[in-house]
Amino acid sequence: MPSLLIGYARCSTDRQDLAAQQALLRGLGVVADRIYTDHGLTGTSRARPGLDQALAAVRRGDTLVVPKLDRLARSVPDARAIGDSLAERGVRLQIGTTVHDPDDPMGRLFFNILATFAEFEADLIRMRTREGMAVARARGRLRGKQPKLSDRQQTELRRMHATGDYTISDLAELFSISRPTVYRTLARQAGRAQG
Repeated sequence: MPSLLIGYARCSTDRQDLAAQQALLRGLGVVADRIYTDHGLTGTSRARPGLDQALAAVRRGDTLVVPKLDRLARSVPDARAIGDSLAERGVRLQIGTTVHDPDDPMGRLFFNILATFAEFEADLIRMRTREGMAVARARGRLRGKQPKLSDRQQTELRRMHATGDYTISDLAELFSISRPTVYRTLARQAGRAQG
């Protein structure tokens, strides 16, 4: 089966236009019906259905083409996760005119550099968080993390889970929270029941 070029473009706000990115992707050889897009999503939005479709469409030997790296990922750790996934699957990543092949030494170097920057960014965030917490603690303003769900929402989540009609994923989607938050909410209930 011949290798394919799969394109992805994203604009952060509704006012921005995808036309320029799509034209660039077509200029790089991506067929129009193989361009996946996300429109009106911020870079921090977790739900990117167009990106999910593009990643599902690429197979070993294919190339995922994006106009710029910041259109693909919302952060360096996000870019690393996507890059790792592509490398594991034997998919090349093309950013503009530059192709990064995970089977090529220079391509591997690029993916390793992404990994290094991701770790560096995570370390900086941890350091800034610790410094900020120390300042807040010194000023007496550190109150601890507030729960994502109100008491009423937590009760309803537990009730829905107890029916057996909803999976953890269903509950996470319905309440707009992560799966780990659902598990923590249910664990708190179990802890109270035992106490």
